[in-house]
Amino acid sequence: MTRSQDAAGERRRGGRRGPLTAVAAALALCAAVAAGLGGWQRYDAAHDDAAAFAQARDDALAAGEQAVQNMNTLDHRSLEKGLDSWEASTTGDLHRQLVDGRDAFARQIAEAKTVSTAKVLSGAVTELDRRAGRAAVMVALRVTVTAPKGEPAVKESRLLGGLTRTASGWKLSALGQAPVGGTAD
Repeated sequence: MTRSQDAAGERRRGGRRGPLTAVAAALALCAAVAAGLGGWQRYDAAHDDAAAFAQARDDALAAGEQAVQNMNTLDHRSLEKGLDSWEASTTGDLHRQLVDGRDAFARQIAEAKTVSTAKVLSGAVTELDRRAGRAAVMVALRVTVTAPKGEPAVKESRLLGGLTRTASGWKLSALGQAPVGGTAD
């Protein structure tokens, strides 16, 4: 049988091979286009500046919350460990103040025999400059201070923390009380 006879026979049988091949080719083309578009969207999302900004914000918030919690947690029974945590959480002038005043502060805490524990209630990044490596956070805390005698004292407060990005991540460079309430006009 010759090629022309085979092709003529195929046409007489209804040409099933031709349409199935065309459908399969069309489906393969659609799958290739979908895979290409999906790959492009994934690449684009991974290299999106908004995603990088969101990651930097999340990193700053996590570090800021942890550092503020560290700075409000101290146990006289493991004083050196607590003060080391304070120093590891800070940088700049705040770090220098802690290092310079460490001995005097350690004596005060050892004499008072207090234990303070902090729990982060909520936090937010209020400012972020990725290029300059600066951020600011507001953290709401519940701090419990237990003295050797008496009931534990519980206080909730809001603190503002300035953060600086260092080679080892975000560190507190400033810490202060957030204003509470507003002014009446």
